[in-house]
Amino acid sequence: MDRIRFAAVSRNYFNMPLWVADHCGLFADEGLDVDVELYEPIDEVTQRLEDGRVDLAFGVTEHVILDREAGGHTVIVGGNVNKLPFSFIAGKDIRSFDDLRGRTVGVSSRKAGSSSLVMKLLAAHGLEYPRDYAIEEVGPILARWEKLQSGQIDAGLQGAPLNYIAIDEGYPTLAEPRDEFPDFQFTSLHVDSRWAEENADLMARFMRAFVRAHRRFFADRDAMVTIAKEETRIAEKYAIAAWEEYTAAEIFPTDGDVSSAGVQALIDISALIRALPDRQGRLADDYIDRTYLHVALAETACE
Repeated sequence: MDRIRFAAVSRNYFNMPLWVADHCGLFADEGLDVDVELYEPIDEVTQRLEDGRVDLAFGVTEHVILDREAGGHTVIVGGNVNKLPFSFIAGKDIRSFDDLRGRTVGVSSRKAGSSSLVMKLLAAHGLEYPRDYAIEEVGPILARWEKLQSGQIDAGLQGAPLNYIAIDEGYPTLAEPRDEFPDFQFTSLHVDSRWAEENADLMARFMRAFVRAHRRFFADRDAMVTIAKEETRIAEKYAIAAWEEYTAAEIFPTDGDVSSAGVQALIDISALIRALPDRQGRLADDYIDRTYLHVALAETACE
């Protein structure tokens, strides 16, 4: 078995394609031992990919664009969370956006595109940062949920299935961001282009398993519910609800591809990207290499 080191963010539903490939033997079928390392700080995933401590990652899409513009070598080679799976959940004492004046909104990182999205969402309801509210970096959705419950933050994006759990526990949802931003690439599959070129066979085998995992996710609800319950420790009804939302809205891609429209929406919304001087890339596809995915799709087309 050949080892691949893979970094991802936290133990949340975003990682289902990896768990599917593992539980269903898809990595093993390709002779791969994929060692998945989970990190709470979202920036840690990107740092480990950039300095070579891991080989592939599910990371914040914005980080690839910022790295490439700084002369780096990371590239997007596949999709992950291609559409927003979030609700904007507030504390139990908050009933409207206006109630957030003087309050604190939790975000994963100021270097994540979702931070710009939150600011744009609140601006549409008359709230400007930093005039009307504070922003605190608190990490990914599991950490945001804990801090919302403890009162350390007053609102934040909560992803499926944690948004369902929050609503059932009486926390109000102020908005469904996907209604306002139907295309938005939140996370994607990243690799250092130099490592990929030097390890073309490993990449080919990984990408075949990656494509098969996405097909399996959409085809087998019961197996996906079982895997989600085991890996994320959520109740069955929430595992079912998450699978139904992810498949109906195609939050995960059916074929493992990244969304060019979603990456372009990120570029257009991100304050950090728009602030870059003399940006070399202008279009989403300037940061995407679909070579490995297209080969994998062709090789698995008749399965």
